[in-house]
Amino acid sequence: MKRLNVLCAGAVKGLVLALRPRFEAETGVALEATFGAVGAMRDALRSGAPCDVLIVSARMVDDLMASGELRAGSAKRIGTVQTAIAIRAGTRRPAIESAEALKASLLAASALYFPDATLSTAGAHVAAMLDGLGIRAELEPRLHMFANGAIAMRALADDPRDDAIGCTQATEIRYTPGLDLVAALPAPFALATVYSAALASGAGDAGDAAHVLAMLGGPSSRELRLAGGFDPEPAATR
Repeated sequence: MKRLNVLCAGAVKGLVLALRPRFEAETGVALEATFGAVGAMRDALRSGAPCDVLIVSARMVDDLMASGELRAGSAKRIGTVQTAIAIRAGTRRPAIESAEALKASLLAASALYFPDATLSTAGAHVAAMLDGLGIRAELEPRLHMFANGAIAMRALADDPRDDAIGCTQATEIRYTPGLDLVAALPAPFALATVYSAALASGAGDAGDAAHVLAMLGGPSSRELRLAGGFDPEPAATR
């Protein structure tokens, strides 16, 4: 059976897994996907990992097309994802409607779960947010950083404490069982990240790769993307 290799940002994992059965039924091609932080997926591409399609932030896609590592003109926009706050399902929702409320809720939390601050978009933003609020040093003993948002959110779901908090991309929160999405981060810490998919320069069957790109960003998946936490409408890239 033919294979299509996809390196995919964790924020888009739920969408890829939901679309995989239809893609395989329509093409007869097995979709082999690896998920992780955007920086880790870029590094995997550069290290020679099998890749026909790369799904990362739109800004990173643009950079990799400019360097020739992705095929010029092949990018397909998937949608915009907000960085948001998560809690264990059924626990008290913290107040985060303003920067002041967010700061107080973070300081009151027993733990803060978030993805890698050097390789992931959301993780880097969380670290910068804590610095901006002036509370990173105080929270240091309660910070729990993981390789990507999916792992961080699973760890939050397993934390028995009712006052633990997570912060990552809204899509990763939505597809993790046992969590509730509180809300997107408030201004001035709100972050909307656009995700895109593109063909790797060394992609095998461009027809199969183009098929999955059309599914990811086309009208047939629009409702699925909305339900999963994407805003499919145009937005400024980050």
